[in-house]
Amino acid sequence: MALKQVSSNKCFEGFQKVFEHDSVELKCKMKFGIYLPPKAETRKCPVLYWLSGLTCTEQNFITKAGFHQAAAEHGLIVVAPDTSPRGCNIEGEDESWDFGTGAGFYVDATEDPWKTNYRMYSYIKDELPKLINANFPTDPERMSIFGHSMGGHGALILALKNPGKYKSVSAFAPICNPIQCQWGKKALGGYLGSDVSKWEAYDATQLVKSYPDSHLDILIDQGKDDQFLSAGQLLPDNFIAACTEQKIPVVFRLQQASCFCSPYFFIATFMNDHIKHHAKYLNA
Repeated sequence: MALKQVSSNKCFEGFQKVFEHDSVELKCKMKFGIYLPPKAETRKCPVLYWLSGLTCTEQNFITKAGFHQAAAEHGLIVVAPDTSPRGCNIEGEDESWDFGTGAGFYVDATEDPWKTNYRMYSYIKDELPKLINANFPTDPERMSIFGHSMGGHGALILALKNPGKYKSVSAFAPICNPIQCQWGKKALGGYLGSDVSKWEAYDATQLVKSYPDSHLDILIDQGKDDQFLSAGQLLPDNFIAACTEQKIPVVFRLQQASCFCSPYFFIATFMNDHIKHHAKYLNA
C-alpha cells in the first residue's frame, strides 16, 4: 500500500513524520503521524500507538503532547493516527463534534450510513499495524497502546479485546463505561444500533469482566477537576471496581490537575510516566 510523505522534521535526533495513504477499511484517505527515534536507524524498535480524543486529528498529539524526548531515549516508534474517516460525504457526519467526523469512537459501525466507512476498530487493530510494520523498522512482537478520553476508551478496549496483542496499555481520562454515559450512548447507538448488548463489545468496564487472565497492568491518570468526570461521562470508578473484582492490576492516579480546559497540558505533565510504563513492558 503506497504511502505519501506529508512532512518530516528532525526532533531529538529522530524524525517526526506524517504520512497519507488510501485506507481499505475506511475507504478514504487517512493521515498518521509517526516518530522514528534515532535507534530506528540501526535496529528494529517497538511501537507505541496513541489514540486521540474527540475532535482531534493526528496533529494534536504530535504538536502538544511533549512525548518526543522520552520516546527518543527509550527507542520507541510512536504512531498517532487520525480519530475518524474524513470527507466521506455521509449526510450528518459534520453536524456535531461528538459524532461523525473526529469522533469515530474506535468501533466498527454496523448501521447505515456509517458501516461502510466508520471502521476505526479494524483500522487500528489490523490495517494500520500491517502498514506500519511493512514500511518501518518495527518489531511486530513488541507493541503497546495508549490514549486520551475517547482514545483512552479505544486503547482500553483494543487491549481487552485482544489479549496478548499489546504488551501494555495506559490512558489519560478515558471514557471507561460508554454504555452508561451520554457520549457513549450517542456514539454507540448511532454506529451500532439500538441493541445495547452490541455496545458491550466496545465497553471497557464490560470487557474486563471476561478478560481471561490478570497479565495486563493498566495505568490511568485522571484530572481531579475534569468537568467531564463530574458530569458522569468518564466513569472510572465503574472500571476500577470491575478490575478489582477480576483481579486485573490497575494503577489509577487522581491528579491535582484539570484536563478539560487544555487537555494536552495535563497529558504532557504525565507523559514521561506513561512512556516509562510502556518501555518497561516493551523491553525498551
